[in-house]
Amino acid sequence: MSGTGAGAVLAVAGVTAVYALGSRRLSSTPVSSALVFTGCGVLLGPAVLGVVGTGGGAAPITALLEAALTLVLFTDAMTVRRRDLTRGGFLPRRLLGIGLLLSIAAGWLLAVPLFPGLTVWELALVGVILAPTDAALGKTAISDPRVPPLVRQGLNVESGLNDGMVLPFFVVLLAAVPGTSYADEGVAGTFWRSLLLSTALGLLAGGVAGRLLQAARSRGWITREWRQVYVLAVAAASYELAVVTHGSGFIAAWVAGFAFGHALRNVPAHDPAPDGDGDRDGTADLAEHLGGLLASVSLLLFGAVLLGPALRHLTWQTVLYALLSLTVVRLLPVALALLGSGLRAPTVLYVGWFGPRGLASVVLGLLVAEEHLAGTETIGRVVAVTVALSVLLHGATAPALAGAYGAWYRRAAGRPGTPLREAAPVPEGTGRRPGRLDGPAP
Repeated sequence: MSGTGAGAVLAVAGVTAVYALGSRRLSSTPVSSALVFTGCGVLLGPAVLGVVGTGGGAAPITALLEAALTLVLFTDAMTVRRRDLTRGGFLPRRLLGIGLLLSIAAGWLLAVPLFPGLTVWELALVGVILAPTDAALGKTAISDPRVPPLVRQGLNVESGLNDGMVLPFFVVLLAAVPGTSYADEGVAGTFWRSLLLSTALGLLAGGVAGRLLQAARSRGWITREWRQVYVLAVAAASYELAVVTHGSGFIAAWVAGFAFGHALRNVPAHDPAPDGDGDRDGTADLAEHLGGLLASVSLLLFGAVLLGPALRHLTWQTVLYALLSLTVVRLLPVALALLGSGLRAPTVLYVGWFGPRGLASVVLGLLVAEEHLAGTETIGRVVAVTVALSVLLHGATAPALAGAYGAWYRRAAGRPGTPLREAAPVPEGTGRRPGRLDGPAP
């Protein structure tokens, strides 16, 4: 991060502090943290004030974005439980097993007529980069208690898993594009290192680290505060283990989160000094909050470095694709994935609309930009405009649509007749909290 050096740091710190002071008041309004940070980023960036920019190179910005995504991937995977996909989990299973694949395909196909200058694999990358969703951008849609638990959990679990699920598609497609760093390894080499080896390293790192933590807790060797720091160390180590072996650090961190969380839940600790806060013992709190903070700062940098310049080179093709990505590319796959599920039309539309694009799309788009492909600028602008529209539209509509949908659900649930599928029970006490720092105010 550069610009005017200390001035850039002060500007970022000032935006963060001001939003923090009013965060509870804004939590129930359409003014989300994503909207504030992205908007301030555009204002502070080269397009307007020039306080924040890339004068010192893109490396610090890339490092911050990668750290944010690593923590989000690790903590999201860590807190998703098997029961979220089994008991009452038909909604996330359909969204991830059917809807995600259809969204990638639809994004790929719709890009073909709009961006004829891109190769077939670059067009596929656009579809993959814009497929994952981000719960933090539509926090009210997921956290509002008026929305039935089945829908809230389904959207929450989907957004916690789909960013990790697109990573294999992303690295394999990069390997298929001539001239990228992954192309040197080839598709077979990338499959071996980035998928198989990184997955194995992640499972090993997360599983061993989780068991070591439980052993330390059993003996009373570790305090609650250092348990939280320990999570950060495990996430960073799992990422770097894959990087030093020329694999995918993101895949390793995501898989390590699953293994780490599984160990915490299934290896007895017999903690001599329990925290007394039930199912959540606070182990992941620091990592979740730090990940949320880094994600917010990343959106500010996204606004300054990517969105601001993209707005000066808008084309009708870019705007049209962004609109289609947030509507057709999301709504149609969700509708097809939920055929025969028994969910009513308002629910299908609600789930289909709230598929906001956020941090994962920004980071993956930046990684493509670093490859210096012929279509890099086009891909970057498409990603920037799509994420910006999502920040604006999903954030602005979340409170009103959550209220309207909640009112419909109450009316429908009160009518005699066939029970609503939306009223099906779901597991309580799920560890993952939507929106990280943007959770509902207590």
